[in-house]
Amino acid sequence: NSTPLEFLSPADAKSSPLAMELFKFPFVKSVFIAENYITIFKDDKLDWDDIILELRGFLREYLSLEKPVLSSAFFPVSGSPIPSGETGEERIGEPEYAVEHAVPQGELEIKIVNVLEQYVRPAVEQDGGMIVFKSYKEGVVSLLMRGACSGCPSSTITLKNGIAAILKKFVPEVTDVISET
Repeated sequence: NSTPLEFLSPADAKSSPLAMELFKFPFVKSVFIAENYITIFKDDKLDWDDIILELRGFLREYLSLEKPVLSSAFFPVSGSPIPSGETGEERIGEPEYAVEHAVPQGELEIKIVNVLEQYVRPAVEQDGGMIVFKSYKEGVVSLLMRGACSGCPSSTITLKNGIAAILKKFVPEVTDVISET
């Protein structure tokens, strides 16, 4: 599955044994799991230098033992994630924390999402972040910034100078790009 998931609390993490284990660290505030990386948010009381070796060691051991990242209850028989909005008592957790693009409405929005996927997503993911299309209205593209992007001090500069410039180049109808929280 390539749908990134964001867990903002231990209660959200019931479908991810890995996230549940990470929340046992007292400094972990949230966990973002994508296809090929994990972003961990910590509280501001500790520096990364104080905890990085402990976290790195934990992750290395957890993954080397081939423990599950997501619970099998999160997946139906087909192996696809359970869509948001479906209910079921037998499932563990509701995947409302899935981080996905809004469904494009029309050719222009499809073009915007394609530009984001082709030109923006690879660069942002290298830094542990995720940019998600939410809407387009009257020239303004609204995005969600998740993973490392949601807490990054330079995310506004990236949004206005980088992402907006790319979108305006490939989709001239775009006049501005804003971030939703």
